Amino acid sequence: MTLADGNVGGSYYVVSTKLDMNIQRRLEALGLTEGTKVELLGRKRNGTSIFSVRGTRLAVGREIASGITVDGGKTVDTLR
Repeated sequence: MTLADGNVGGSYYVVSTKLDMNIQRRLEALGLTEGTKVELLGRKRNGTSIFSVRGTRLAVGREIASGITVDGGKTVDTLR
């Protein structure tokens, strides 16, 4: 499942990112790396996803959120 498919209020772990290298590096610099826990806080009508990662709120568009693969219910250890 991707972050764009997640339920608002749900907690997920990042499995992988399939994005343009510049965007991927920027998100990694902000703390969005494989195994990181994210909480989906909201979604706007235009598809923007608002989520919390490492204590910081981030907002990304639908295209970027669709490139972030997440999984709920797993611990960081079982993803590797």
